[in-house]
Amino acid sequence: MSRELKEVHGIIFRSRHYQEADLLAKMLTRELGIVSLIVKGALRPKSKLAGAATNFSRGCFILATSGHGLANLRTYKQVAVMDHLYHDIQVNAYASYILDLVDHAFLEYQPLANYYDLTIWALTQLDRGTDPEIITQIMQLKLLAAYGVAPELSHCVLCQQRQGPFDYSIKYGGILCPKHQPSDSGRMHLPPQATAVLRTMGLIPTNRLGKVAISPGLKQTTRHAIDRIYLATVDLNLKTKKFLDELRLLQG
Repeated sequence: MSRELKEVHGIIFRSRHYQEADLLAKMLTRELGIVSLIVKGALRPKSKLAGAATNFSRGCFILATSGHGLANLRTYKQVAVMDHLYHDIQVNAYASYILDLVDHAFLEYQPLANYYDLTIWALTQLDRGTDPEIITQIMQLKLLAAYGVAPELSHCVLCQQRQGPFDYSIKYGGILCPKHQPSDSGRMHLPPQATAVLRTMGLIPTNRLGKVAISPGLKQTTRHAIDRIYLATVDLNLKTKKFLDELRLLQG
């Protein structure tokens, strides 16, 4: 199949040495989804493409692609590195994990639909200094639908009751009202406040999300709850998650 030049908007989120002075990179794009591409000569001195091959470089890229397999980066315009993501090791770790989750949820060249804008929103928030733990938990919850295991957070999964307090049931894939909580003895037994936070993060549109202030203890509770949901329903083994967990331990 012949290659065509495509103008795409997106962000480089992974790159490594490929052949001689080339880089093999991965990119999240609005138009084509996730694309692997070769950046020829990027490691040579004075390479014109080197500036676009840095992780967290975001902007407009011109690719030569056949619609499958490896693409080639031909040129770019209006590309800039998201500095905070690139230089801050903690924020970098959160951003890398979010992008890894997206990468594993979609095949290459699969349309991302609203998940592209959602991911760019999350990365922009991280770059602006918004609490990375909150942004990551929001993304984890919203990406569950991309994995085909969207949790029911709007009402009790057994009776559609919308008034709490609620607890979360992995068995039933959503929240349970007090009447139906005995139906699952293995439910999470979360404090009602923690379940309320999970519901807010999972349901609220990002354009309506204001400044979120949650205590460290409550954030830890919701983080562990989301980790349990992922372990039971998706069970990924991501190096980015392991690194992020190790970084959290080191930073207390």
